[in-house]
Amino acid sequence: MNNILRGINLYLIGMMGAGKTTVGRLLAQQLGYRFFDTDALIEQAAGGQSINEIFATAGEEAFREIESQVLAELSAYTKLAISTGGGIVLRQKNWSYLHHGLIVWLDVPVELLMTRLAEDSTRPLLKDANPQKKLEMLLEQRRKLYAQADIRVTADASLTPEQVAARVIEEIPKVIKPEVTAADN
Repeated sequence: MNNILRGINLYLIGMMGAGKTTVGRLLAQQLGYRFFDTDALIEQAAGGQSINEIFATAGEEAFREIESQVLAELSAYTKLAISTGGGIVLRQKNWSYLHHGLIVWLDVPVELLMTRLAEDSTRPLLKDANPQKKLEMLLEQRRKLYAQADIRVTADASLTPEQVAARVIEEIPKVIKPEVTAADN
């Protein structure tokens, strides 16, 4: 499998709670790749401030700018599985970085996202009177952007993270021809 990818990065996109970090770690393990989570790198770049603190003190626009810088730096490397923030698709310039690799959309129903995020207080965009309605609105705004991914894996509550990772790996040969190299991309 790794020789089909030829070092091309995998970028996992999708809504918060879709399992990008969990599945990304599994994919990195299986492919012999290194794993990075853009949110963790953003917190490091912001001197250890949490995503919530960055949103509260600097605002969403400042957060999105740091996110773009982190993505730009990661796209310069190869053999990475990268879990991105749910809103990374909103900035056009981020797509130029994402297109350096293979983009995988983990598509998860809002009801399952709500279940997974119910106890999570670290999501600034969910600090809303009606978090489910907010999630539905965010997904509606982003769906067309997510749909530009190279691979879409729809996951429901019946699938384990290992099964989702296996589905991603099954899809890779369908979108990458064996003769494609990272330099061709």
